[in-house]
Amino acid sequence: MNYLFKTILVSGLILAVISGCGNDQNYDKEAANSAIDLSGRDTTANAASNFFEYANGTWLKETDIPPSKTGWGSFYVVRDNALANMRTILDSVSALNNMEQGSIEQQIGDLYASGMDSAATEKAGITPLKNELDRIASLKSIDAVIPQVVRQYKNGEGTLFSFYVAPDDKSSMVQRAHFNQGGLGLPSRGYYFRNDEKSKQIRSAYKDYITNILTLSGSSKNTASSQAQSIIELETKLAEKSKTPVELRNPQANYHLLSVSKMNDKTQNIDWSKVVEQMELGVDTLQVGQPEFYKRVSSLIESTPLGTWKSYLQFHLISSHANWLSSPYADAYFDFYNKTLNGQKQQQARWKRVSGLVDNTLGDALGELYVGRYFPPEAKDYMRGLVDNLQSTYRKRIKNLEWMTDSTKTQALEKLDAFAKKIGYPNSWEDYSSITIDSTALVSNLEQIGQWQYQDMIDKLGKPVDRSEWGMTAPTVNAYYNPSFNEIVFPAGILQPPFYYQGADDAVNYGAIGAVIGHEMTHGFDDQGSQYDKVGNLKSWWSEQDRKQFEKRTQQVVDQYNAYTVLDTVHVNGELTLGENIADIGGLAIAFDAFENTDQFKNGEKINGLTPTQRFFMAFAQVWRIKNTDERLRFRINNDPHSPERYRVEGPLSNMPAFYEAFNVSPSDSMHRADSVRVAIW
Repeated sequence: MNYLFKTILVSGLILAVISGCGNDQNYDKEAANSAIDLSGRDTTANAASNFFEYANGTWLKETDIPPSKTGWGSFYVVRDNALANMRTILDSVSALNNMEQGSIEQQIGDLYASGMDSAATEKAGITPLKNELDRIASLKSIDAVIPQVVRQYKNGEGTLFSFYVAPDDKSSMVQRAHFNQGGLGLPSRGYYFRNDEKSKQIRSAYKDYITNILTLSGSSKNTASSQAQSIIELETKLAEKSKTPVELRNPQANYHLLSVSKMNDKTQNIDWSKVVEQMELGVDTLQVGQPEFYKRVSSLIESTPLGTWKSYLQFHLISSHANWLSSPYADAYFDFYNKTLNGQKQQQARWKRVSGLVDNTLGDALGELYVGRYFPPEAKDYMRGLVDNLQSTYRKRIKNLEWMTDSTKTQALEKLDAFAKKIGYPNSWEDYSSITIDSTALVSNLEQIGQWQYQDMIDKLGKPVDRSEWGMTAPTVNAYYNPSFNEIVFPAGILQPPFYYQGADDAVNYGAIGAVIGHEMTHGFDDQGSQYDKVGNLKSWWSEQDRKQFEKRTQQVVDQYNAYTVLDTVHVNGELTLGENIADIGGLAIAFDAFENTDQFKNGEKINGLTPTQRFFMAFAQVWRIKNTDERLRFRINNDPHSPERYRVEGPLSNMPAFYEAFNVSPSDSMHRADSVRVAIW
């Protein structure tokens, strides 16, 4: 559901408030000239047949993916700059003396120092996990398996299923304990059952990985190989009752509000009363995503030998920590998950990995210092004005929809007007001061943080929903829509090139950051978001007639993207990517409508030989200037709800009359779509 980018940022701070909502014609010529990279174009390509190549073709031909990356392009570059900014902060605080225990500087500085102490990590080997591994090895009966799983969840190391606390989908002011499917070491269900050669190779490599991890941990190679086979057989049985990524996109089909006693009836080998007590939940009702999965877990508790469960729990405990154990474990993890699945040839520099770890674990502490150094208050003012501008444009588009009746339009407008808008960073920061962070004990630090995060999560049960919470850290170059809060969220990091250029012309910024804003707004009205009302409840607000009209149009989106071929015979999955494709198509159309109100569009002045409209579309295309490894593309097709970048550009453009006019698209051009199949939803 999120607008998927890598976490990226550039050094320094950009942004100044521009007049009004972006209608200032007094752009800086130097900034405008540099914002569009004309040297990266391939002018021998036909813009009307392959715009991605036209906008980025020379760059694509001349650029190699670095061995430490699964892809390369604008977002990867800015991500590296973001990590460099984080490193500047972390190096400075970790070098301080006599820091107050529990202070922001002490916590992030010592966590960073513990992560960077590779000598201590190598010396420790598997020792930091020895007590827990011994505990698993000492389990005496099958009845001890679920309590051990619960124990690991409380330590921040959950496996077997997925648990979290979040609002009830149908009653968004109530916090619920959510239990969903999980327990798989491969990315999703299909990896266990597809019989193409590549899938077989991945399963074989996964078995080798499990064998390697267990051998490193003390089993003989033959024993480890046998254990690996048993683990894969167990996971395959879990996968049989797991839903596919497409099936998980249906919120109604994945909502089941069940009492603890009802769950006991459904899963006779799991005592949910004890689970709730041991997890300290204090509730008598659970929101269960996939009850059939838990029925399978229950049957496997009885039918699977205790030895297999022990091997399964030990392997997943080690694998979840492998990145931060000694080199043999970290290398084994990298070889399978990064290299085999995603095509990354070399491990990233340790400082990059550790900086990212601090951001992912103590994100508000690092974010508070990051915002103070790299994000001025006026940046928030600019973004607020642009969001309001796009929201106003969206309102006009909804009012003018020909396929929607007035009664449903009224509901849609009320939902649009109710959007909560979070920009930059939270109004208050998480307080991590109770966590003990030691500069010499990385794994222990991560366990302390995991325990704190678990307690912080379950403390929400029985309390009012805090709608001020954020789901991303402030430095993240990303944005998201949260249906339960009916909110659009833009962290500070999004206001950087290639999204926004200080001083550049409106065409560039509307084609980039404007399309991002429109994208997130449209998520509130995509195939999933449209099922939630203005207060965030999973509840229909559509007339039956209008819903049918909507679904007719969304099927056109599915059909369009299903036709795109990515690798050999591998196609984009139009059902999996439907929500993101709707948001891409709608977001760009809304951004262009808003751009039409600017002085630049009205005056039509060319810059570097490009009209304002051409610059708008070039800016959009260059935001997505990315190359992927073949392995990464294959991984994304199977798991990622976002289409590959080429089709995030050409898909929306092929539905836009303004693009046809700007680049003289004719019926003979491959990007031309007949009126009967051209998508127009929002």
